[in-house]
Amino acid sequence: MAYSATLIPGDGIGPEVMDAAVEVVEATGVAFDWDRQEAGMGAYESTGDPLPQATLDSIAETRLAFKGPLTTPVGTGFRSINVRIRQHFDLYANVRPCETLPNTHGPFEGVDLMLYRENTEGLYAGIEYFDERNQIADSINRITRRGSERILRYAFEDAERRGRKRLTLVHKANILKETGGMFLAIGREIAEDHPDIAFDDRIIDNMAMQLVIRPDEYDAIVTTNMFGDILSDLMAGLVGGLGVTGSANIGDDCAVFEAVHGSAPDIAGQGIANPTAVIRSGEMMLRYLGETDAAEAVRKALHDVYSEQANLTRDLGGTASTSDFGARLADRVRAHVAA
Repeated sequence: MAYSATLIPGDGIGPEVMDAAVEVVEATGVAFDWDRQEAGMGAYESTGDPLPQATLDSIAETRLAFKGPLTTPVGTGFRSINVRIRQHFDLYANVRPCETLPNTHGPFEGVDLMLYRENTEGLYAGIEYFDERNQIADSINRITRRGSERILRYAFEDAERRGRKRLTLVHKANILKETGGMFLAIGREIAEDHPDIAFDDRIIDNMAMQLVIRPDEYDAIVTTNMFGDILSDLMAGLVGGLGVTGSANIGDDCAVFEAVHGSAPDIAGQGIANPTAVIRSGEMMLRYLGETDAAEAVRKALHDVYSEQANLTRDLGGTASTSDFGARLADRVRAHVAA
């Protein structure tokens, strides 16, 4: 059986890293029927729409998408397509593992953290107003009980499935007493249903400091949309950067797996981009589908290839091109599958 999935190569380095990622995912022996679609700046330039209806229709049909990085204009132009996709398909859980790979030269060794970020509301709900006369801009930080409950339940349940022992809720309830206070109160309620998970909480600014001093003391983290966006990048910095961390956007019956880094147009077409982030997202996609052995083959192969420093891409001190890295990794995946 082949899994039907929407494939969005993306902008800039997107097509290069996605080609490598598809090669690695298919090396597991798990079959996919890819429906290739456009989104982002490339789609905007060719169709006038950064998120064409054909792309939305494809995801609605397959309920599964594998996506490269997309370019979002800063300050002007169209809104983030990533955010639009998450909101359109109600992909309320953003899941970001941060695990150290060999030879990534991060500031710490052995980091192994999970972040669960609410993905559809908060400041990213996009509720903004501008008073032209008084030159005042307002953004609404919308937090709902429904949205809070479902991300918190997902975080507890997924942490249990992964064998995590501790979940830390991050908030700013000392200042944002209604929004942050409600999120924290609901977390405490739901924690009572999960006695096997140690539960605690941290204020966001303290959490940022804790992560750059003693990340080994933390296990899994759950937070609201804006705080999760910031902490996920901070955590990526602990393990080598956005180029080596994967990401999943998960709803009740639909999921999108994507690179979390930018489209890097300055190096597009040069064959030097590191495809690890989207490959790790592919590993997450395999786990989501229940293909655990295939996902483990990808994880082990990544550790193998990262241990062989010469086979890394240029950003990590190696000499491999994007496609060479993908081919080497695919060979290691096949070896693990056959073992």
